[in-house]
Amino acid sequence: MNLENKNIDSEGINASQKKETALGNLKYLVVGIFFGIVFVKAEIISWFRIQEMFNLESFHMYGVIGCAVVVGLISVQLIKKFNIKTLDGEKIEIQPKTFNKGQIYGGLLFGFGWAITGACPGPLFAQIGTGATVIVVTLLSAIAGTWVYGLIKDKLPH
Repeated sequence: MNLENKNIDSEGINASQKKETALGNLKYLVVGIFFGIVFVKAEIISWFRIQEMFNLESFHMYGVIGCAVVVGLISVQLIKKFNIKTLDGEKIEIQPKTFNKGQIYGGLLFGFGWAITGACPGPLFAQIGTGATVIVVTLLSAIAGTWVYGLIKDKLPH
């Protein structure tokens, strides 16, 4: 077998397609718990903080989101400039994105859901972990919405 592409092993599988062991998945659990604690301490999972943001009463959430955007921009530029590879040595390829009007509709729907529920999909588990069990309804709704999107995505404007 030709192994010129170092991202593919002798079985023709790249690292993102390999199955992790249960112990190998432990790293994701640890990082998830760490991020959950950071989210709680920074108050970015707070329903009140999210409502303040959507009512334009506080800069807190805009500051957090703005910092995340800046860190993301700098990170992507560093990855491109220095050809940074994954931990498994694979090249990171960032594909160009094309704009379509469906992104506007999806963004509006996402924003409305976020404003109504006070929960972005990212910290749902952290909110549940803090005892806000009513967020389970939001989690189930997000899962149902994803499932419905999968059913009708071919009929949507892409």
